[in-house]
Amino acid sequence: TAIAITEQPVSVSVPVGYTFTLRCRAKGCTSLQYQWFCQHQSICQQIPGATQQDLPVTAQQTQLYTCRINDLYKNAVFSDWVKVEVHQCVARGLSPQLWRGEPVIVLNPTEQRVEVGKSLQLQCAAMGIPTPCYQWYRNGNLLEHQNKKKLLIAHAKVSDSGTYLCCASNNHGEHWTNAVDIHVVRLCPLLRVYSFVTWCFFSATGKIALLVGNNRYQHHPNLMAPVTDVFELRLLLEQLGFQVVSLLD
Repeated sequence: TAIAITEQPVSVSVPVGYTFTLRCRAKGCTSLQYQWFCQHQSICQQIPGATQQDLPVTAQQTQLYTCRINDLYKNAVFSDWVKVEVHQCVARGLSPQLWRGEPVIVLNPTEQRVEVGKSLQLQCAAMGIPTPCYQWYRNGNLLEHQNKKKLLIAHAKVSDSGTYLCCASNNHGEHWTNAVDIHVVRLCPLLRVYSFVTWCFFSATGKIALLVGNNRYQHHPNLMAPVTDVFELRLLLEQLGFQVVSLLD
């Protein structure tokens, strides 16, 4: 009869220094032996002395764990790999001694202003035993497929603007992040130029000149001079050592 795992260990998300237990249960036709392993930064190693069904862990760093079960006939199976995520900071007001694994938010998303077409990324994090599941909402509406700690929209649209928040839940309950406002805006050409000139101003050590020649007016005949004026003035300023940005209309 094959070895059958009847209880898999579960992933957890806990504060540093927190003590908990990983559990694994199996059944077979003979007596069974257990051996736990851990993996950190691609290095997998056997945990000395970890030969019981329960593995006491004091959280120090984020690691992966698995348990090997074998019988007297040298048959062996491995449990699921589980992640022990360790947070170096503890949520304000949380008493680890009284905490029993209900979701606790440790990182809230932040308000953002994003240009149309740019990527939008929101992030949150929660502790919990087992590790909480995540679900994002916009304006109170569930966002399908946005069920990870990070919400990513590769090319933001104006319609992606709104109030966002995330729910972290496990079998002990649920906890919500703060709600944040996200603004996805279209930058007009002048604002793009302003952003570029601002970047030039703060990144350059030389002198900056911005020339704007208006040739078309709503309530005035078209002018002819601005084109040549901007061109000639640009040449003069460049001879004087200026970095020049020239615009027409």
